[in-house]
Amino acid sequence: MPADSKDLVEVSELHFSYGELSIFSGLSLKIPRGKVVAILGGSGSGKSTLLKLIGGQLAPDRGWIRVDGKLVHKLATDDLYALRRKMGMMFQSSGLFTDLSVYENLAFPIREHYDLPEELIRSLVLMKLDAVGLRGVRDMMPGDLSGGMSRRVALARAIATDPMLAMYDEPFAGLDPISLNVIASLIRKLNDALGLTSIVVTYDVSESLKLVDYIYVIAEGKLMGEGTPDELMASEDPYLKQFLKALPDGPVRFHFPAKPIAEELRVKGV
Repeated sequence: MPADSKDLVEVSELHFSYGELSIFSGLSLKIPRGKVVAILGGSGSGKSTLLKLIGGQLAPDRGWIRVDGKLVHKLATDDLYALRRKMGMMFQSSGLFTDLSVYENLAFPIREHYDLPEELIRSLVLMKLDAVGLRGVRDMMPGDLSGGMSRRVALARAIATDPMLAMYDEPFAGLDPISLNVIASLIRKLNDALGLTSIVVTYDVSESLKLVDYIYVIAEGKLMGEGTPDELMASEDPYLKQFLKALPDGPVRFHFPAKPIAEELRVKGV
């Protein structure tokens, strides 16, 4: 896949396991340049693991992942490090350095990757904080921020180096409705304004439907469905209907496989 392909990320026949626990068994999907794409799935479906595979923290057992035309798990250390400079990551729990101020949290990746004068770093940090509406908290510590403010700072840090790819791991988890809407709006606006490509990993169906251009739904190690929000909501597939509409009955079982409870409770000899 050439570096100028319309797809920034391509995942093909991906297999990955943690020991004997299979996570992916033939997953394939593509992330087009310039789009906001959601990866939906229930807890434990491998969404966060997929981001780690895209970033090269993990290597596939089989199959491959290309980012910007490069086969991620085949890159030498220096080449992988160079590719990661072009990626921004907003972690599930914000992941801010608790002993650094908000300003220093944003300055850190800029200093790590680029040799720039401090005056320019200051301008970049203030512009990124201003983009998320938090220039006024630059001297505060992460522990002094509310949950929503912490997520916004984490978002600003994810785009601090103007990456080509921004990845968001459960950006809406635990947020109140106002903060959630603010974060979703920022992801969309910043993606379009900065010309990014964004991957949003989440189980929040309603917010994703309003935010993204395209959706992939994964379960049991495979791709269960894909399409635009309207296409997926119109699907008659039993799994997609249950997941997207939060129906209590469907293919997803409430009980983990086990013997019948009557058999488990039976008193020996009775």
